[in-house]
Amino acid sequence: MSDSEAIITPYRDGPLLVRGPFRMVDQDGQEIEVDRGTIALCRCGKSRIRPFCDGTHR
Repeated sequence: MSDSEAIITPYRDGPLLVRGPFRMVDQDGQEIEVDRGTIALCRCGKSRIRPFCDGTHR
């Protein structure tokens, strides 16, 4: 694995953790500003800050 690849880790009953260089776009192709190298993406659909996880699934 190289440093130029994103790593996606699904956590059981939790978010998808995305680490490394990546680009995020919405369904219309508009870029979503991401200001950190690691993010947690919501999988439960209950987060108030979707697509990011806010821990509501707990």
